[in-house]
Amino acid sequence: MGAEWSQDEVSQPTEEHRKETPPCTPQINNNESGAIQKTATELKLPHNHEEILKDADAPVDKSSTEKLYDQLYAGVFLNQKKKKYWIDRTSKRNCFMLYARNLSITWAEDRSCWHWPFIKESSDVTLVAAELLNVCWLEIHGWFNTVNLTPRTLYQVVFVLMLKDPAYGWGIPVNFRLILADGSRQEHRENMMDKPRGKWIEVLAGEFETLPENNGNMECSMYEYEGGGWKRGLVIKGILIRPKD
Repeated sequence: MGAEWSQDEVSQPTEEHRKETPPCTPQINNNESGAIQKTATELKLPHNHEEILKDADAPVDKSSTEKLYDQLYAGVFLNQKKKKYWIDRTSKRNCFMLYARNLSITWAEDRSCWHWPFIKESSDVTLVAAELLNVCWLEIHGWFNTVNLTPRTLYQVVFVLMLKDPAYGWGIPVNFRLILADGSRQEHRENMMDKPRGKWIEVLAGEFETLPENNGNMECSMYEYEGGGWKRGLVIKGILIRPKD
């Protein structure tokens, strides 16, 4: 007959077996650890987002960090569609667009000088742009508080423009200028005659790193009024503020 084992013999390990058996500890492979660390990094709350979202045009779902990020990746309109705030998917840094209605444009309310057409931002979103009809004094300014930008990040500030066809009066280069809160400035001139027609283009005003010493209101400008020539055919979408790639 075969050997019979008592319950005690089966269930009770010997003293020798206890000594040889190592304790059971959970193991996490490198891939799993990396995924956990990546998720934690991605879910870090965006810089100053609570203060920024006080100006949101529609309620923002903050019930979870994932839901918040989904909305910020898509972008949130602020101040009755005068601005847009979003998070860059790659860098997770703050980005902004200052639309034409948020800018100071000389003679903007004179209908013989400027027109305010609707443009499509997407299939279901319409925005207001500024179209130049006829001026001899071109002057556009935008202001933005850089405390809402992600700290220690290199940013670009660009005008988003279109030159229609026909357009005239662009023989003299246009000035583009960026002034930071610490008084430092960047300025250059652009030959608009060389720009393509009938499509949105970006013209760099300047770039800077967000540091404590230059935190505050910056001014971005586009102007030309020394030549005295009449201009037509410029459409302004706004000023884009984004991390440099």
